[in-house]
Amino acid sequence: MTDEVAVLSPAAALLAAMADLPGVTAAAIKLGEPELTATLDALPALMTTLRDDPRFAFEQMMDLCGVDWPERSQRFDVVYNLLSVALDQRVRVIVATDAETPVPSVHTIWPVATWWEREAWDLFGIVFAGQPDHRRILTDYGFDGHPLRKDFPLTGYVEVRYDEDRKSVIYEPVKLTQDFRSFDFTSPWEGMVSLPGDEKAHEARKEAGRLK
Repeated sequence: MTDEVAVLSPAAALLAAMADLPGVTAAAIKLGEPELTATLDALPALMTTLRDDPRFAFEQMMDLCGVDWPERSQRFDVVYNLLSVALDQRVRVIVATDAETPVPSVHTIWPVATWWEREAWDLFGIVFAGQPDHRRILTDYGFDGHPLRKDFPLTGYVEVRYDEDRKSVIYEPVKLTQDFRSFDFTSPWEGMVSLPGDEKAHEARKEAGRLK
């Protein structure tokens, strides 16, 4: 009888190598890719390891996004998608936080993170500790609230638009403008003597005395 050796898939082998890293609380294959759940305090060290360790070499952070779970005490997930171009592998890292607890910024590890962290702050209200550029990036200046929170109101009494004359964003009462349109509700089968394209047929009927 020969011993059977289990051969791990590349994703499973990568997951096994990352599962014991400091700060990782859960590791699984989801949607065909390794996914790590980590603690907030260990996030900077974990991300640095994922970038610098030659086994992982995640030199690019492709994006960062927020997910809102209003029923949880830690209502937000921050999801990082990392890519190793050199090793052709990916990993998804998730940390949880609430509306007040800051998430350590990773902009010193991947400078592109500034853009994504500003977006997560703008749309979800997730605060990133150490991020020097906490400005809104998609909503206008002076905007009140965070639009992608699931408890954000869907309607309001004012609308926002860019005014070309004033060269600025302005607020004004909501106007539901309806352009004037005319409709022809005549059915092709009711009330029409002929349809477009039937002219020759009608001429033939007239000549035959079948149509006056």
